[in-house]
Amino acid sequence: MRFSLVIFLLLSLAKLTFGQNVIGKWKTIDDNTGEPRSLVDVFERSGKVYGKITKLYRKPGEDPDPVCDDCEADDSRYLKKIIGMEIIEGLIKDADEYGGGSILDPENGKVYRCKIWVEDKTLKVRGYLGPFYRTQTWLKAD
Repeated sequence: MRFSLVIFLLLSLAKLTFGQNVIGKWKTIDDNTGEPRSLVDVFERSGKVYGKITKLYRKPGEDPDPVCDDCEADDSRYLKKIIGMEIIEGLIKDADEYGGGSILDPENGKVYRCKIWVEDKTLKVRGYLGPFYRTQTWLKAD
């Protein structure tokens, strides 16, 4: 009985210590084509989580270094380069999820409330507009 309890406690501690983390580089995937769209570096700053686009996967003929011309004019990211842009801002850890911040979709310039979590070695990214939401699955980058 004691041995089982010790094993259980060690496994629980290992899960806490080696649990999956949202921090790192993640490949965003186009919902329609299944093709990679960008590489996002998710990082922590001052106790909050942010995400910055570090690479775009562009098709021939597409602008390789576009600006966010669909962003709202009063958004500080308006007409700024998308590569290097922070699209995830101010997420706070709450149990196994991070929320309370926002995410920008540079393709349409809209900002949504956001929540992220790791599930089955993928990053789930959920954007909310009122009671409605959409969840994307991002893949860990090599």
